[in-house]
Amino acid sequence: QVQVAETGGESVQTGDSLTLSCRAFGDTKCVSSMGWHRQAPGKERELVAGILSDGTIYYADSVEGRFTISRDNEKMTTFLQMNDLKPEDTAVYYCNVDSHPSVQVSCIREDYWGQGTQVTVSS
Repeated sequence: QVQVAETGGESVQTGDSLTLSCRAFGDTKCVSSMGWHRQAPGKERELVAGILSDGTIYYADSVEGRFTISRDNEKMTTFLQMNDLKPEDTAVYYCNVDSHPSVQVSCIREDYWGQGTQVTVSS
């Protein structure tokens, strides 16, 4: 099984930068993709960025050009560097990792989630 923990949420001002970190612990040999979702009050949870083990990256339109996702496979850690933060970025940010049989035949499809970290951006 895999445990996920994210850190780095803070209260910041518009235009500031912030980096979130997420590490997967346990039996991580089957981990394929890593990514970040966020959920603001009254809004649906949305995928903001994801990265595959081969480096393929996805960004939501709302963060394209401002956020950068990366990963360290030795440490099984993903980072979300957020630049030019706006009040609309205020949300709880959740890290998730995905295990997939494409990694090896004994792996099963499974998603693991962190508890979330609060990012608040004031104008």
